[in-house]
Amino acid sequence: MVVKVYGPAMAVCPQRVMVCLLEKGVEFELIHVDLDAFEQKRPEFLARQPFGQVPVIEDGDFRLFESRAIIRYIASKYANRGPNLLGNTHEERALVDQWIEVEAHNFNDLVFTSALQLLILPRLGQHGDLTLVDSCKKKLEEVFDVYEKRLLETNYLAGESFTLADLSHLPGIQLMMDKLGMSHLVRGRKNVMAWWEDISNRTSWKKVMKLMG
Repeated sequence: MVVKVYGPAMAVCPQRVMVCLLEKGVEFELIHVDLDAFEQKRPEFLARQPFGQVPVIEDGDFRLFESRAIIRYIASKYANRGPNLLGNTHEERALVDQWIEVEAHNFNDLVFTSALQLLILPRLGQHGDLTLVDSCKKKLEEVFDVYEKRLLETNYLAGESFTLADLSHLPGIQLMMDKLGMSHLVRGRKNVMAWWEDISNRTSWKKVMKLMG
């Protein structure tokens, strides 16, 4: 059965879901939602996602939103396909969850705020707050210092294998590297850069990049 993914290929959160589906070899259909036209706020979309955000998936009769909940669901339901993205032991699974939480609360918010100020508001004809962006950069320096230390100890954030903890970072770091002028935060840290080169060269992520055009 084909999983339906509602959202634009260029948006970070749908990318997180698509790369997980590709890792697991699960066929999916991407149903474009035009965020610039505010299709996500129309009644027909709100019937699927009451907060008017992307993505939403439909797996048969089951519907789910929030990208990190979705990738956990995919990795669990399709555990017998592709790599184990959840960890093998209770301790490994706990570490995966820990670093997903770090990505959501210590990393993603700073990247999203920067993208809002530098990319989204100017596209709407508004001026972004560059002082706020500078503050985000300084905080991201501290975040990547923590990552650098962690990646000195292990090859991946949750241990010695690629998991959802690493996968969840792919869209945000790609945005930093390509559009936010923050690539130095990655390139300036040996272990972080080695990790990024590893995870960004996975076949699944290269396929997502092609979908982005």
